[in-house]
Amino acid sequence: MRLRKILHAVVSEYLHTGEAVGSRKVTRRQGIDLSPATVRNVMSDLEDLGLLEQPHTSAGRVPTQSGLRFFIDSLLRVRSLSPKEKDQIRVRCGVDELDFDEVMQRTSKMLSEITRYAGIVLAPSPKRARLHHLEFVPLTPRRYLCILVTTDGHIVNKLVHLEEEVPKSKLESIHNYLNQLLEGLTLEEVRMRVIRELGEEKNLYDAHIAAGLRMSKAALDDAPTDGEVIVSGGSNLLDASGDLEKLARTKDLLRALEEKELIVRLLDTTMTCVQIQVFLGAETEFEPLGDASVVAMPYGPDERPLGAIAVIGPTRMNYGKVMSVVDFTADLVSRMISSR
Repeated sequence: MRLRKILHAVVSEYLHTGEAVGSRKVTRRQGIDLSPATVRNVMSDLEDLGLLEQPHTSAGRVPTQSGLRFFIDSLLRVRSLSPKEKDQIRVRCGVDELDFDEVMQRTSKMLSEITRYAGIVLAPSPKRARLHHLEFVPLTPRRYLCILVTTDGHIVNKLVHLEEEVPKSKLESIHNYLNQLLEGLTLEEVRMRVIRELGEEKNLYDAHIAAGLRMSKAALDDAPTDGEVIVSGGSNLLDASGDLEKLARTKDLLRALEEKELIVRLLDTTMTCVQIQVFLGAETEFEPLGDASVVAMPYGPDERPLGAIAVIGPTRMNYGKVMSVVDFTADLVSRMISSR
């Protein structure tokens, strides 16, 4: 119990100040009712366990990677947001009044502004999204706008061209047939089903149904397979960098965020988890994240998450605050999706 109490005090003080923590700081600022000599002995024991380290001979201690991980997993108390804080997040995300794409943009910005770090939103991947409704809008003869509406409220528009014109009077029956056939399937399943239906003999004798299937295939052939990554507040990471060496590594991280492949790969790993995840940079395989931490959580139905939200900041971040904000926001977006 004494070891845990001192470790909690040291890590809490370090996260607050960024400085090595000595025994007197622990007793004075963290309310530990022990003598400085006793605290030093306990800190020495924690160092032997690999949970603390002493950056300089005469300095205090700082948490190691293992110490920080133990603190997050076993000692950190994450407070709930107040009703006022929750209402502010709801309003800033616009979940009650805006379309899905705008909510995603505002959510990323809100995460950045509240935490003062980088806010990340991984929008639903089209390959995971399920079809709610499909419709073709004629623009000119043989040119149509295909509108795909997914169950999460996302809208995909695609221009398609046909060699023949489909009479407007036949479009309603095409829509009814396709929506009955395809509703509830993922977009990848929709594409495979359309290809299969095009090969069915029964559809060879209905020219308009066959035309509708060809339009569906054309709309899905070039559809993106990865969700969009929305990044806000990258400059906040520069402000939190500290020394020049860390600043250089932060610039590497910003370049990686611009390319977005790294963050997609990282957030994809959260899609199999139902709880909030904290990635400490050195634990990941991604070198640009070496001095950073990522707090992430998927959103959408528990059995098939659609995307993820995250905050990226320095390893010396306010984990309790960031985790509570990310957790509530993911739940808020999930509720919005289920209600539409």
